[in-house]
Amino acid sequence: MFVNVKRICSVVAVALFLNTSLALVQPPQASAADTNTADLQLNASSAILMEASTGQILYEYNADKALPPASMAKMMTEYLVMDAIESGKIKTTDMVNTTPAAADAIGSGQLLALNEQATVDNMFAAMSIYSSNDATVALAEAIAGSEESFAKMMNEKAKEFGLSPDAHFINSTGLSRADMGKYAPKELQGETLLSAKDAALIAYHLINDHKNLLEYTKTPARKFRETDKSPMINWNWMLADNKSNKNFAKYAYEGLDGLKTGHTDEAGYCFTGTAERNGMRLISVVMGTGPKEEARFIETRKVLDYGFNNFAPKQVLTAKAEIDSLKTVNIKKGVQLEVPVVTQTGLTLIAKKGTPDDQFKVTAQALDESKLTAPIEKGQVVGTAKVTYEGKEYNVNLITTEEVEKAGWFRLFFRAIKQFFIDTLSGAKNG
Repeated sequence: MFVNVKRICSVVAVALFLNTSLALVQPPQASAADTNTADLQLNASSAILMEASTGQILYEYNADKALPPASMAKMMTEYLVMDAIESGKIKTTDMVNTTPAAADAIGSGQLLALNEQATVDNMFAAMSIYSSNDATVALAEAIAGSEESFAKMMNEKAKEFGLSPDAHFINSTGLSRADMGKYAPKELQGETLLSAKDAALIAYHLINDHKNLLEYTKTPARKFRETDKSPMINWNWMLADNKSNKNFAKYAYEGLDGLKTGHTDEAGYCFTGTAERNGMRLISVVMGTGPKEEARFIETRKVLDYGFNNFAPKQVLTAKAEIDSLKTVNIKKGVQLEVPVVTQTGLTLIAKKGTPDDQFKVTAQALDESKLTAPIEKGQVVGTAKVTYEGKEYNVNLITTEEVEKAGWFRLFFRAIKQFFIDTLSGAKNG
């Protein structure tokens, strides 16, 4: 069953990856100049490695090249289905009908007969575990009325996510136009295309907005119907729980619990994977591997190994900590003339293992003095701590540790007189 997950909506500048400890923020659009380009000797058309909580790109290879994603396109379908459930448009217990377009869908799955009904939960499991095209089309039509209308929703969400201009969906499954036959879209042109970076960004949003998806994707096998003799076998051979499966044990990867495979003749073998170890979750994408199915898992292991072997979370700032360069902030018209400040949250970055502390430059700045007039509340934001690492800046709010009451007129009057004489004497000395 689905559990509603509150969407994390921190709106920050593109230069920020996080403002809390491993915060979930909009991922940056890194360029090749500031991305690790280690030679992993990949046999793939493109690849990328992203840290899942920050969107920080740790490795990329041809990651901006638009390619056919095959069934990895279903990640966007999964996102929209989960959105529909969270909004109450559909329920996991609702029955979904198998339309002619769904029943005729070719490729993976082919579980459903015309007019057969199944719950949203079962259809979703068939899509996320077994990559079932018929279940995917049935869900798309149940939500949008037609698959083409659903694909338009996918394209709108792609814009919202900030995917590349070349990112494009023509259906819910990732099938080519030719494979859709008479059900090919009339208004949407071209083919479904995504770059490796696009696929990683969709996975980023899926994991952060709908993490309960992993309860499905980590499942090695599940029966579609109680009466079925055999279960649906997950196409993801790398699942950690496959370590005891004699067929897939050599591909099982510690901590891996998703996400989506894909294959067509045009796309080759593709895979978006995600694994978590020691508190760090990574997202990997490989596209255009082959010629055999296991190639996508062999290449994914190279990418994930690089990430886990070379990077780790680095706590740069702790919450409620003083910044040496700005321990207090001046307050106008207050009983006190200054107030102590500390960091509102911690700041954790993903850095190469062994990076020395002096590589993280910490500075601080108070807000404009016009915003620092009493009364000031305890916990009020009065400044910013800035951490600079590898040319990027990360900000954390500075807050007051106590309140500052507004001074009375009598106190302010004598304070003004005192300041007058100080300024007069200072002027006389300088004269």
